[in-house]
Amino acid sequence: MKQNNVEQEFISLLEENQNLIHKICRLYTDEESAHKDLFQEISIQLWKAYPSFRGESKFTTWAYRIGLNTAISLFRKKNRQITTTSYNPIIHHFEYQEYNEEEEQQLKLMYQALHQLNDIDKALVFMYLENKTYEEIADTLGISEVNARVKMNRIKSKLKKILNP
Repeated sequence: MKQNNVEQEFISLLEENQNLIHKICRLYTDEESAHKDLFQEISIQLWKAYPSFRGESKFTTWAYRIGLNTAISLFRKKNRQITTTSYNPIIHHFEYQEYNEEEEQQLKLMYQALHQLNDIDKALVFMYLENKTYEEIADTLGISEVNARVKMNRIKSKLKKILNP
């Protein structure tokens, strides 16, 4: 019975925070099939790591770290193809909501500009846009708070040049 409670707790947290995973997928993929594959892979990696989640940080901070690390490690491969982990029946109980790209049309130019950034810079901007504090960003990315601020200022300048040539 205890295992079932853990599964329900995880599924509930995943459902509440799936937009976070969709946004990570949107940053690192261009096609819907790749988006779905990455979403599934992040969900699986979150489930595999869930027993180690001790609640010392917010679930979202923990999920950001795993989601971003999964996306970055998968897309650093030269061929940039996602190799997924075998299907886990627990994720089957999770209600997947389609990502509505129409709602994100006004961000399309920003996403195109973000795709020109390196993986770490993308992650930093993503968390910044999610109103994460520099302390949370630094903790998630494993850098100092000062470094996060400096990097963000440089990224802002770079994005201004990309969006306003």
